[in-house]
Amino acid sequence: MSHHMYQFKVVQCGQGAVRCVRFNADGNYCLTCGSDKSLKLWNPKTEKLLQKYSGHGYEVLDAQGSCDNSHIVSGSMDKHVFLWDVITANPIRKFRGHAGKVNAVKFNEESSIVLSASIDGTLRAWDCRSRNKDPVQIMNEATDSVTCLDVSSQEILSGSLDCKIRCYDLRKGEIRTDYLGNSITSVSFTKDSQCILASCLDSTLKLIDKNTGELLNEYQGHKNVKYHIDSCLSNDDSSIYSGSEDGTVYCWDLIDKKLQKLHHEGSKVVHSLSFHPTNICLLTAAEDSIFLWQV
Repeated sequence: MSHHMYQFKVVQCGQGAVRCVRFNADGNYCLTCGSDKSLKLWNPKTEKLLQKYSGHGYEVLDAQGSCDNSHIVSGSMDKHVFLWDVITANPIRKFRGHAGKVNAVKFNEESSIVLSASIDGTLRAWDCRSRNKDPVQIMNEATDSVTCLDVSSQEILSGSLDCKIRCYDLRKGEIRTDYLGNSITSVSFTKDSQCILASCLDSTLKLIDKNTGELLNEYQGHKNVKYHIDSCLSNDDSSIYSGSEDGTVYCWDLIDKKLQKLHHEGSKVVHSLSFHPTNICLLTAAEDSIFLWQV
């Protein structure tokens, strides 16, 4: 990877601490989750606020837009998972059942099912199209908080404070578990779904072969011992990005681990990030703002 010269712009979100930032499916818009209980939809390039979503009873911790951009799923410290209509800004469904805060939410590939991960140690699957209030499946293999999840076409991936990542193969009905030796706060599939990137609370990122559990590479330099901090892969899987507790985003070349740092002036912790689906472009969140990094 040639090191890119990034320029950034800052958007102050006006919703308390920004808990999470996520590009939408085509990368034209982004979602921010606030400690003030709100969700906001932005055009990050023009810094224009397009819509605000209110209804959660406590801080919003994660969100994702559906594949056709018509819906948003959000998870909150109020234990609830909301499905929103993007245009009307109304919640269409309120999924209740988690016994504690919802750390992470994701749609499946067709955006027909919502998955939620909670401090209660469960992953739950909810049917967006059904009027049934109960989850269609509860995965309760974790023995501690489920902090993060990712979804591919056939699999669900979760990470937990119990130091294990779990990969659920939906077709075969099998679970593969890998013990990583430290609490996990972020997990991602590579684009080909053959490898897993996991962030651990010992300030390491681990790249793991999904089928064998073999450790392929390890990335260090950032600081992550206390907080839930995102990591992600670039749109072409050539590089790896992580937030850090020292106000910096760290970027490694996937293969040779060459390091580049993106400094956030005056910020203490950069905890959330999202890479553009097709372009070399990164969104990060720190304190009350989001940062758009472009080449």
